[in-house]
Amino acid sequence: MQLSAVLLIIIIAQIRKQLIRSKQLPDLQELLKKSIVVVAVLFVLTNVGPIEEIVRLVIDALLILSIYIVYNREELKPYRNIMYAYIPFIILSILKHITTMLPESWEDAVETYVDAASAFAIIWMVAMLIIANKQNKALRTETQKREEEEKMKQLAEEKKAELEVLVAERTKELLLQKEELQLAVEHLKATQDQLIHAEKMASLGELTAGIAHEIQNPLNFVNNFSEVNQELAEEMKEDLEKMQLSEADKTHLISLVNNIRQNQDKINFHGKRADSIVKGMLQHSRKGTGQKEPVDLNEMVDEYVRLSYHGLRAKDKNFNATIDVHLDPAITKVPLLPQDIGRALLNILNNAFYAVNEKKNSGIPDYSPTIRVNTRLVDKGKKWVYVTVRDNGNGIPDAVKDKIFQPFFTTKPTGKGTGLGLSLSYDIITQGHGGELKMLSKEGEFTEFVIKLPV
Repeated sequence: MQLSAVLLIIIIAQIRKQLIRSKQLPDLQELLKKSIVVVAVLFVLTNVGPIEEIVRLVIDALLILSIYIVYNREELKPYRNIMYAYIPFIILSILKHITTMLPESWEDAVETYVDAASAFAIIWMVAMLIIANKQNKALRTETQKREEEEKMKQLAEEKKAELEVLVAERTKELLLQKEELQLAVEHLKATQDQLIHAEKMASLGELTAGIAHEIQNPLNFVNNFSEVNQELAEEMKEDLEKMQLSEADKTHLISLVNNIRQNQDKINFHGKRADSIVKGMLQHSRKGTGQKEPVDLNEMVDEYVRLSYHGLRAKDKNFNATIDVHLDPAITKVPLLPQDIGRALLNILNNAFYAVNEKKNSGIPDYSPTIRVNTRLVDKGKKWVYVTVRDNGNGIPDAVKDKIFQPFFTTKPTGKGTGLGLSLSYDIITQGHGGELKMLSKEGEFTEFVIKLPV
């Protein structure tokens, strides 16, 4: 019976070892640890005569309980194959204990068979333990391999997640770089277009200057001789009045002289217009070399508003317009080229007064021509002055807004404009003064020009 106690200690120790290895049921581990001590005490008590039978019953009960625990606990499933080795011996140990309770004549006969069966049970137990150990070793190896594979898989998943994050971040960076490069390419294209346009305009300016100079000399002759011919025609008419001729002949000759005079007037008019065009071309192509000087911008704006208005009034006595001028008192002296800025202001103001006059002459009822001019100082780290000229004329069609600052482009009828005023003004403000000239317009309602100049 001492062998049963030893076997019970081995079983309890192996169960506890399995739980420790699987890191499960710490409470049961502690209970099994105490059970080993209890069984050791029972092992000692098996030699005490009065309680020997009770101790044997307790050991048998504990063996059955250990079998129950192994087969009832899922955590101890790997240990069940080892229990197959112990079960025959446990059954025989219990049978042997039962035989001691039989009559003595039966006990001897049964004990012989039990001892023989016990020998076979021990052989079975050893063989099964060897097989079970090999199986458990293989199972532990396989489990360890699977754990390592699972660990490697988990590491691979974590690495994959990290790589996906890195790829996403890199992709985002590449997309941002792509957008930046696209913007840079678009900016370069725009700059290239501007350079090409500037080169064309420079070439056009040189060509314009050359053509203007070549035209100006013969044009001067045309204008001068047309004026001389006008004077000669007038003298001829006076002489004809003094001559003794028939009334019919005199009338006929005076009529011819008047026709000549009218033709000379037209030649002189168009010659002067051509001269103004040539001068505008020369102004457009001329590069300013003057020095900037402090100018009272408010005073200049007010002066040129009145100059433009009275200039149109001199041509059309019936013209009247409401002029609304607001000048920012915060604006003091601004470094400018006075003649150039004055020319630009005059061009823009002349266009504004022309626009409202044309709209008035179109016969729109209850229309009141209005020009609004204002100046203001803006300080956003760098100081700028703004001059705004707004008219309530016919506006500019959307189709031609992009062409409004191009040389020789005009919305005025033939003979009314050269198409150089706004182009010249744009160059004076942007290139000569480092500012900006912008135009806003709505067809049929208004046109507004905004001049922005650095202080």
